[in-house]
Amino acid sequence: MKSSPLFRFLCLACLALASVTAWAATPPDNVSVRYKDPQHFTEARRNFGLHLVRPDAYLEPLRTYIAQRAARILAPGQRLDIEVTDVVRAGQYEPWRGPDFNDVRIIKDIYPPRIDLNFTLYGADGKVLREGSRKLRDAAFLSRSSPVDQDSLRYEKSLIDLWLRKGAEKL
Repeated sequence: MKSSPLFRFLCLACLALASVTAWAATPPDNVSVRYKDPQHFTEARRNFGLHLVRPDAYLEPLRTYIAQRAARILAPGQRLDIEVTDVVRAGQYEPWRGPDFNDVRIIKDIYPPRIDLNFTLYGADGKVLREGSRKLRDAAFLSRSSPVDQDSLRYEKSLIDLWLRKGAEKL
């Protein structure tokens, strides 16, 4: 029995997607991302009642994203430890809009994303090259987004990208 070219193409595409997904799920070993008291994050305090969102629903994907993006800027042998101390996701629930909007996060420029973190960058010899605290903010977050991007963490990921874009030497 001979398989059609379309069937073979779809099989290869599925295999490629599975391998990319497996690679993306593997955290890099040169970046450590941890959350300090996530139950006290501003975002956690905003989530209550009807707006209760499991923290893992956004914290775990954000952790993976930070680690993967940070690993790209490190030189061979370098290691980066990141401790996230607060997360405020873009948008806000506006209860006055009525029950139809209970689960709708309204995105406006007055509700920007914020991420606070501490970091330590180690050289290949294990010595501290750079350390500090950062308060990641972007007042223009709406102008940087794409209308086709449907990732629920796109604004927070953009903050991480803006910070890491400078490279390891300018963290």
